[in-house]
Amino acid sequence: MAPKAHNESLGRAKANKEDEFYTQLEDVEQELKHYRKLFEGKVVYLNCDDPRVSAFFHFFSFNFEKFALKRLISTCYKNRNRDLFSEHASERAVFLEYAGDRDGDRIPGSDEIDVNFLDGDGDFRSAEAIGLLKQADIVVTNPPFSLFREYISQLIEYDKQFIILGSQNAITYKEIFPLLREQKVWLGANSGDMSFRVPDHYAPRKTRFWIDAEGQKWRSFGNMCWFTNMDYRKRHEDLILCKTYSPEDYPPYDNYDAIEISRVRDIPLDYPGVMGVTPGFLAKHNPDQFEIVGTTESSDKDNAFRTRWYSSKQCRDAYLARFGRKGTYDLNASGVVNGVKVFKRILIRNKKVD
Repeated sequence: MAPKAHNESLGRAKANKEDEFYTQLEDVEQELKHYRKLFEGKVVYLNCDDPRVSAFFHFFSFNFEKFALKRLISTCYKNRNRDLFSEHASERAVFLEYAGDRDGDRIPGSDEIDVNFLDGDGDFRSAEAIGLLKQADIVVTNPPFSLFREYISQLIEYDKQFIILGSQNAITYKEIFPLLREQKVWLGANSGDMSFRVPDHYAPRKTRFWIDAEGQKWRSFGNMCWFTNMDYRKRHEDLILCKTYSPEDYPPYDNYDAIEISRVRDIPLDYPGVMGVTPGFLAKHNPDQFEIVGTTESSDKDNAFRTRWYSSKQCRDAYLARFGRKGTYDLNASGVVNGVKVFKRILIRNKKVD
């Protein structure tokens, strides 16, 4: 029997009918071209895709020989119909396998794709899906946003390589940020605005929502990014820095021994200490150039920062008198500049400045 926490999270996912976002083929192509040589001889698993209509399955099946793949496997949650936006009404799902072109036309024909029924619903946490996961070398997909924490934790647990889509907001999740800091996970080559097809039952939004001429509903997000643990050349390109440090231009935090930088382009080229930058910095992070130290909204016990206000009871009381009573302001979690709380910041240090 599945544990209670698993059942509760699965129930939330099933109830959330606005957790289906279908990736465009051009977005898949733009990212995966950076990893081509790393796929040679590998088994690729797409475990959150309807294989018959997925842009991921389309890309890998039509580029099977180009990427020199060994095998392609794809499953989806409760979908037996050739319908991009299934209502997941079936209690059984299918998984498809493709082992390459057989007739020489380099086109994945229906007679070359093996269709197999699953006993269960195809959920990525099911025993069947995990069995397929164990056979795979690399996982590529757009997992459900509401289950992103669980999804990436499973990939780490089974020591799989992966390239998956997620929201930039996930960068500061307590389950995700330590992986980024320890260089077990990093961002892919592309990030920013992406548009997704959504089902008919998706409720309209006031912003970033539209219906095209054919009646297809769309939703866009300006903070999408790829998460991966597969290296690529572009990741090791230095971020070009043009500003120099001056105390007037870079205010320090009231409670951290670091300076505040609200825009990535303003990172000084000559500052040796710790700097707080926006989470978007990680899209340009070169691990050879910068060290990720921590985050201003982290509860990690090994966070490299210690609040200066905790050095004595007098300082602590002075801080509480200035910013409010204890419990109304989390001293361990927020960066403050001149008495004003700033948004989440990633704390970095330039390795190339002595």
